[in-house]
Amino acid sequence: MPRDRSPVPLRRLAEHGRRALLPLSDGWGAVTAPARALPDFLICGAQRAGTTSLFKALSLHPAATGPTLRKGVHYFDTGYRGGLDRYRAHFPARARLRARAGRPRVRVFESSPYYLFHPLAAERIARDLPWVRVVVILRDPVERAYSAHAHESARGFEDQPFEKALELESQRLSGEEERLVADPAYRSHAHQHHAYVARGRYVDQLTRMEGHLGRDRLHVVDHADLFDGTAHALAGIERFVGLPPGPGQSPGRHNARGRDRMPESLRDDLAERFADSDARLAEWWGRTPSWRR
Repeated sequence: MPRDRSPVPLRRLAEHGRRALLPLSDGWGAVTAPARALPDFLICGAQRAGTTSLFKALSLHPAATGPTLRKGVHYFDTGYRGGLDRYRAHFPARARLRARAGRPRVRVFESSPYYLFHPLAAERIARDLPWVRVVVILRDPVERAYSAHAHESARGFEDQPFEKALELESQRLSGEEERLVADPAYRSHAHQHHAYVARGRYVDQLTRMEGHLGRDRLHVVDHADLFDGTAHALAGIERFVGLPPGPGQSPGRHNARGRDRMPESLRDDLAERFADSDARLAEWWGRTPSWRR
């Protein structure tokens, strides 16, 4: 997919316009919620592993559509309230999705990367969307952690340098997952925005999701395969979620942030911290992840 090269002021203007339309769209969606669809599949993470790029690539498919004016809804993590009609309000009307001459039924999806890491999301998804299929992208957890720190810093959610943030992570996250489980209405800023190492321990999150949804409803993709310059991994995702072959373009890279090179000593230390998790992931996945070959 070609990179968006439109002038920055035009992109910002378009973004402001989109945000201005959200309240109107949400209001109309709430009124018409009973006639609206629920997702056929979800992109559940991992954060900073290419979910935005995959969302944009699948949005180009003529038989796939996301939420109105959004990438994700965050219903099953930070917004689980108001019932399924509140969730439906974000998606197109079912009448628009029916198969027509020359076009199969349009499948609905969204992408919320916190779904993989939130301790209650998998259970909620399994209960409310018993048919749904889930796509997960895994990236080198060292690179993912460094990218996440740059992302959270740029958004104003992190005020510490990377090494200090790693030192503080255990303290920041202490008791937060337990509180999220004990109080479904609780939202944890630290759990969502400061889990640089914890989010990279993928196997624990995948086994939790497998326990609620079953292995056959999970499709795990290696970031290196998705962005190898071909459409092979994307085609595999299309087959898994029930889409016919799409445009055949390799996913473009979106939402990337520039950052300084990580010191090699820190990279080596982080790689060692992920060694046990990566070994268990390889056993669960039945393949060695690209960053461990």
